[in-house]
Amino acid sequence: MEGGQISYQRFPNVRIREMKDDYMKFELKNTDASIANALRRVMIAEVPTIAIDLVEIESNSSVLNDEFIAHRLGLIPLSSERAMEMRFSRDCDACDGDGQCDYCSVEFVLNVKCEGDQTLDVTSFDLMSSDDRVVPVDTVPRATDMNDYEAEQRGIIIVKLRRGQELKLRAIARKGIGKDHAKWSPAATVTFMYEPDIHINENLMETLTLEEKQEWVDSSPTRVFKIEEGTHQVVVHDAEAYTYDEEVIKKAESMGKPGLVSIIAKEDSFIFTVESTGAVKASQMLINAIDVLKQKLDAVRLSLDTEEGDEQFGELGAHMRGGGL
Repeated sequence: MEGGQISYQRFPNVRIREMKDDYMKFELKNTDASIANALRRVMIAEVPTIAIDLVEIESNSSVLNDEFIAHRLGLIPLSSERAMEMRFSRDCDACDGDGQCDYCSVEFVLNVKCEGDQTLDVTSFDLMSSDDRVVPVDTVPRATDMNDYEAEQRGIIIVKLRRGQELKLRAIARKGIGKDHAKWSPAATVTFMYEPDIHINENLMETLTLEEKQEWVDSSPTRVFKIEEGTHQVVVHDAEAYTYDEEVIKKAESMGKPGLVSIIAKEDSFIFTVESTGAVKASQMLINAIDVLKQKLDAVRLSLDTEEGDEQFGELGAHMRGGGL
């Protein structure tokens, strides 16, 4: 506390529990729900990625119309490691906002024709990129015989062609955010829960028979509690499995044992689960979200400083006018 003012400054910390390319679980502590939810929303809607935004179809004799194919192309996740350094097409001065230069876009071409009697799958593997760093997330090379690969390794199917049918097009991918269109969202899902603080009243629990203990443990829809072999004591098996359904609390009350367990949500501790579409690694999504959040806070701070400066300038002007200057 300085100069009689109360400081609300906190020092959040993050602890990684599990991390893969497309999945991450971490703890966020020493902060409140507003920051946790802001981080979640930014990861979903404001971390930029690259997605196909313009499609020029030269030839399409498939069963799907042009608009349908364009929509499917837009939803194919593209590797977006360079998204943060790219420009938004609307802000690009190199192409005057046209959105077709190396600074703000990546070009793809697709040219496939079915020559045989067997149905041909046109997939994301057939999209040829002008930038090796921006490609569809499934980058397993196309095999001579596609049956050598499992279905999920064949890329994302765009359309199926029969003999004589063809699809030829040019596509432009641009930088964007999920707030503008869901195709730019890097997140498959981002959730957080309050970390539960569970305390069992051991004295009250010992008044129950083994059958009653088992009945109480089984009342929880998820396996939060268990009975230890040998001691027959009820212990917390997995606190994070608790879904705040209050079933065990209701069961204890129905057994005439209110206060058997106390479950409190820690208001400054959150457990995040992040799943990525593959456009950006889950860990990088978190880092980018923090950067975006910092930029937004800097913009707010600058706006407040500008307003304060305008007010001071206004007061000075009024004083000068009042003094006849």
